Amino acid sequence: MKKKSKKVPKEMQDIFSSITKLTDEFSNRFLNEEYAEFIQYAVAELCRKRPSPLLKGNLNIWACAVTHAIGRVNYLDDSTQTPHVETAKLYEAFGVKPSTGQAKSKQVRTLLKMIHSDVNWTLPSRMENNPLAWMIQINGFIVDVRTQSKEIQEIAYEKGLIPYMPEKQ
Repeated sequence: MKKKSKKVPKEMQDIFSSITKLTDEFSNRFLNEEYAEFIQYAVAELCRKRPSPLLKGNLNIWACAVTHAIGRVNYLDDSTQTPHVETAKLYEAFGVKPSTGQAKSKQVRTLLKMIHSDVNWTLPSRMENNPLAWMIQINGFIVDVRTQSKEIQEIAYEKGLIPYMPEKQ
């Protein structure tokens, strides 16, 4: 799992602050602090890209795209989840056309190598229910480490294959 950081190059600080101001406002209104933090991590990672894609384009669109990308990994548009925000409402809140929001979100997901249930971008509160976080390969078989002995779990944790010891949250 990747370490998360909000550290950005000095020349990107204003862009980072502008985008995260928008995403923090959205998170305060519709999401929660955990989402806000992960969105900030994603914006910071985009700021550290060389050259940063955030140097070109509308900041509202980037804010929307990063929020959508993090939301997509964490199934934000699934009505059984809390919080839940319909994609159309997300685009509307940022004043972004759906086609533009989807295209830019796809760009963010590609740049940050995000997939559904990506363990690197899953919110900590959702990690326990993320099956990808617990799958390891033992003797050629993919298994859920939570069904294995404590010794195997400890080895998997020490190797960084799982986010935490299943019994110790």
